[in-house]
Amino acid sequence: MPIPFPARLTLMAFLTAATPALAHGDTEIHYAGIPAGAYAVVAEVRAKPGMENALREATLPLVAQVRAEPNNLVYFLHEDRAAPGHFVFYEIFVSQADFEAHNATPHVQAWFARLPELADGGVQVVKMEILGNPPAAED
Repeated sequence: MPIPFPARLTLMAFLTAATPALAHGDTEIHYAGIPAGAYAVVAEVRAKPGMENALREATLPLVAQVRAEPNNLVYFLHEDRAAPGHFVFYEIFVSQADFEAHNATPHVQAWFARLPELADGGVQVVKMEILGNPPAAED
């Protein structure tokens, strides 16, 4: 027998709240599950004129590779609709050390090595603190 619509909403809300926040490989993001002190970064890079497609092709594989890193919580790659070749990353790692370990991975180092030929300047990085999330419950 199907579950009535209001009951489905209640069940979905309960299941969402009860689901561990960002289990590795989970495709859902639960804001409350991002731990206090998580390390967020906004980074941007711009392609050299005529290198937009090449930079996009070099950058897209990073999405799956970084999301597979053990302490990456969120990783989004965006491209400016009005300025193709202008890429913005939004990243959250468990800690600053995890972000630094991410930058030392072979896939990120290989990407950095390609930037002189593809990008107009380097990567501009803003290190962010997440506000508005409650501290994690203590055991």
